[in-house]
Amino acid sequence: MKRAWIWAAGGIFLVGTAFLYKGSLSAAAAPMVRVYSVAKKGYITVEKVIKSDEEWQKVLTPEQYRITRRQGTELSCSGAYWNNHRDGVYRCVCCGNDLFQSLKKFDSKTGWPSFFAPVDPANIRTQTDDSFGMHRTEVLCARCDAHLGHVFDDGPPPTGLRYCINSVALKFVPDDKK
Repeated sequence: MKRAWIWAAGGIFLVGTAFLYKGSLSAAAAPMVRVYSVAKKGYITVEKVIKSDEEWQKVLTPEQYRITRRQGTELSCSGAYWNNHRDGVYRCVCCGNDLFQSLKKFDSKTGWPSFFAPVDPANIRTQTDDSFGMHRTEVLCARCDAHLGHVFDDGPPPTGLRYCINSVALKFVPDDKK
């Protein structure tokens, strides 16, 4: 009888320890990202958004998924924001991260929304893209790794950069809605 109690107590201890360990492991393993929030006018630390392809397909339209998760490109002059002249913030369609502001937008005559700078360099990341026989710099959301577009060095002052971004990758929030 004593052995049964010892085994039972040991089992409960092991199950409880495993539960606590798993809980602390998942909390510790959640990557965090520091980004700039336009609404808060400062930096915030948020969890990195990590989802499976199946999860992304459930929350995005087929076109949003093709562009943001499969590095697609929308047709020139087809997106909702290439000719948008309203004041506001352009956020990531996948995670809501603030990416670009209308005050940094310009008409590049390319048919895609173009910006000379992001909200903050911390809100995006870049990587080399050598697809289709071209050497380009891909622009991604720092919070969820969504493909946004590409950055080129033929933009206006003060940066000389042109962030050529797919409208489908963005959600525009007018200044009166922030």
